[in-house]
Amino acid sequence: MAPSQVPPIGARLRTERRRRGVSIRALARDIGVSASLISQIETEKSSPSVSTLYAISTALGISIEELFGPPRPDEAPAAPDAEDAAAAEDIVAAEDAVAAGEATEGDEAPGVRVVRLPAFAATGDPAGARLVLAATALLTAALAASGAPLTATPVEVAGRRVGPVITPDEREALTLDSGVTWELLGRMPQKHVEFLLITYQPGGTSSSSGLLMRHSGIEFGFVTSGELTLSLGFETHKLRAGDAVTFDSSQPHAYRNESTEPAVGVWFVLERWA
Repeated sequence: MAPSQVPPIGARLRTERRRRGVSIRALARDIGVSASLISQIETEKSSPSVSTLYAISTALGISIEELFGPPRPDEAPAAPDAEDAAAAEDIVAAEDAVAAGEATEGDEAPGVRVVRLPAFAATGDPAGARLVLAATALLTAALAASGAPLTATPVEVAGRRVGPVITPDEREALTLDSGVTWELLGRMPQKHVEFLLITYQPGGTSSSSGLLMRHSGIEFGFVTSGELTLSLGFETHKLRAGDAVTFDSSQPHAYRNESTEPAVGVWFVLERWA
């Protein structure tokens, strides 16, 4: 079954921005995008790219997993206020703003560690046994490396049960710019961890402008099908089914699918431990 879509993230981002007393223009200056792009994202007129979403969440001090889940009472869509309207003066240039709204540094960075693993045979079920084993091994290795505690106990997060098992039809999904989808595979309370099934459709990219992004955390990835191109600093890597990758997410990087088939993988980003 198809994963369930999470509520639009625009209202949540706007609520967090206003809660911190940050104007649209100030946020736009902070992350290097146009004010009209921020306004369009908050009003659901445009979907952010992976790099833009990371930039916004970092600037607002929220984690990616906080964007999943049911809406809170204070997140109802609101009519644009005077500051919002002023920020959208250049709305006629919105398409150009989206293309130019990925301004992040792309300076030199160390290399990447790529591990070749045997490709898994297709099972026809994204939650098939082999994929589950691969994802579990990836998650366990990442947690062990971090020194974080392991638990198999169901937990309550914001009034809803998360784990220990999440079936395909229970997964929440975020649809981003250029055919990129994130599906939440699990969550731990008070732990800033992203455990995601990612899909890049043909032509999908983490940055519409092709520039590289940086964010906090250590990134672990395992490609289950298709081919994903990773740019890390000045290096380019072709990740195919069965390949795994690990690197510091503060290194400038970007993903894109240059093939004609969807690229799917299990990604685990360990941000920090509370």
